[in-house]
Formats: sequence, C-alpha cells, structure tokens
Amino acid sequence: MRKRLFWWSSFGVAALLVTIGATWLFSLPPAPDIGAAPPIGKEESDALLAALKPPKRQRPLVAILGLNDATETTDYLMPYGILRRADVADVVALATESGPVTLYPAFKIVPDMTVADFDAEHPDGADYVIVPAMSRDDDPAVLQWLKRQADKGAMIVGICAGAKIVGEAGLLDGKKATTHWYYVDELRRAHPAIHYVADRRMVVDKGVATTTGISASMPMALTLIEAIAGRNKAEAVARDIGLAGWDASHRSDAFSFTQPFALTLIANALAFWNREQLGIDLRPGADEVSLALVADAWSRTYRSQAVTFARTEGALESRNRIRIIPDKVATSWSAEHLLPAIGSQRPAHALDQALQGIAARYGNPTADLVAMQLEYRR
Repeated sequence: MRKRLFWWSSFGVAALLVTIGATWLFSLPPAPDIGAAPPIGKEESDALLAALKPPKRQRPLVAILGLNDATETTDYLMPYGILRRADVADVVALATESGPVTLYPAFKIVPDMTVADFDAEHPDGADYVIVPAMSRDDDPAVLQWLKRQADKGAMIVGICAGAKIVGEAGLLDGKKATTHWYYVDELRRAHPAIHYVADRRMVVDKGVATTTGISASMPMALTLIEAIAGRNKAEAVARDIGLAGWDASHRSDAFSFTQPFALTLIANALAFWNREQLGIDLRPGADEVSLALVADAWSRTYRSQAVTFARTEGALESRNRIRIIPDKVATSWSAEHLLPAIGSQRPAHALDQALQGIAARYGNPTADLVAMQLEYRR
C-alpha cells in the first residue's frame, strides 16, 4: 500500500478517530502562537553556500529522481522549474523505469530519461541529485542508484520526506539532517545515528543536504543557484518567481499535529459526499512551478482534488519544457469548479493566492490545514 503524505481515506480517518478516542484528540495542543524565526548569521550562511558548491563541473549537472508510481508533485517540479529558469545548470528529470511518472497528489509527467539512460550518458555521475518524497522509502532501484551517485561524488539533496529515502540509502548516518515536521520522529527512530537539527529549513553535512517540508524546495533551489552562480543571480531569479527573500531560518515549533489541524482534517475527510473535482486548464508554456503549487495545495484540502484537462490527450510542454500529460481531455470545464488560469503567474504569488482561494471556499481552518501540510507559514 502506498505511503502517502497526509492523505488518508475518509474511512481511515474515521477508524483512526474511533481507535484513538476523543480524549487523545482534545489533549492535542492548540495552534501555536509563534513569532518570526531568528535570522541566520553570515558565518553560517557562508558555510552553507560553501558546502553546496558544485563538486565537479563549472556548469553542474542536476538529476531530479522520480519513482514512476508516485513521487511528490512539488518536490519534483519546483527544483526542476526554478533551476531550469535560472539556466545555471543542466537539469534532467529522471524516472527509475521507462514510462510516465505519476506525481502525487496531482499530475503525470514524461521524464527526460531513465536512471539507466542517465548512467549510460553520464558515467561519471551528476553534480547534484535531488530526491523528492516518494510512495515508498525502500525501493531497491532508488537506493542502489543513490549510493552509486554518492560514491561518484554527487551532492545528494533530500527534499522534504525525501530525507527518509536518503536515510534508507545509508547516506545520513552520523550526519546532521532535517525533514518534514511530520516525519522527524520516524526518521530519528529508523536512523538513530542521524543528528536532527531543529529550526533550520535546510541542513548540509558532508555531501548530503536535507530540507524541511514541501515548500522548502523553493528556498533550497534558490540557495543552490546562489552556490552555483552567486548572490546576484539568485536574487534575480527570486524576483522573477516573486520571492522577497530566502535563507535557512525556520521555526520548527510552528509546525505540529495540533488540535485545530486534527479537527479540520477529520471533519473534511468525513464529509466525503461533499468532495469536489477542480479543473486546471493545462496550456502549453504554463509555469510548472505555479502549476505544482496550486494543484498540490487544492488537492490537500480533503475537500477537493485538482485535475488537469486539455483539448488533446498528448503531453503538453510547460514553460521550462517538462511534459505534462493531462488527466482528462475536454474543451471546457464547469465554471463553478474551474480553478483560475495559471499562465505565467509567479510561483510564490500562486501559492498565496491558492491558499486565499481555499480559505474563501472552505474557510480559514482548511487553508491552515493545507499550509501545515506544506510546512508553510501563511
């Protein structure tokens, strides 16, 4: 059975509630009242950038790894789109096997090549390997390939719960690391030799980088750009995607399994008769990062699922040439269930607007539920 990030069936949530009882539910903490994260000092920032410098090539080769049957949407598409936009590295989207990669919770894409193709074309390996969250942490093909890439000198970058996969490959033992807030305890139990670092959105130690939740892939991508091409280039890309700033600062205690989170999750999941399918008009040239963020957010409400539709069934190329296969072939969609057009919308703005739309449609508790899953402070 697939292990999906914060996606339980309505019946599963009901069974969970019955099993744990109301006593547990009401013993959960309230929503935390947390201030801003303290700034990161220059010495620490400089050390982070130095640790992320390209290990091999002047123009690095970045491989983004995907498992065909389910890989997290934003973890996969955000680094791809932002690094391609920056044009400071050669970026390839990989799959473990031939055929499309089904992303979760939305989209299906055509990868650039398989890991076998990549090995044949680049026997000396990548400079960076980006590891998103996947449907399983112990896929043999993934683990063996990661070990080989690490042995060839690649920097391994675990995005969100992708850190669990990096841990299963044995690449985090004795190193500092972080991951999505929901999986911190699981990671530490499975790999007690890992040194968890709180209050940092990204951590780098001896050739391996890890990040906190899903939304951290945006600052991680910008930090990689800065390490590769300098601050000015990273600032230009940040302006282009609508992000005012980025660094490793984070408040870990702002994210946890709270009473409002649990109550909203249960209420939304149990209202299975009120589930909506919301359409995204997939057009050539749309920004894949904005698409990913919007679809990811709307598909985590427990009230709706975002699906793409297009006028033809063939894959359509996004702004940065990722090929997305539409979920449905249709010339139109019910206006009541049509999400706003993406077009060239800036990614950072797209996420904020999606959360505003969710709040308007389902209420602020549901928008907070989504933001908590994304480890994103509204």
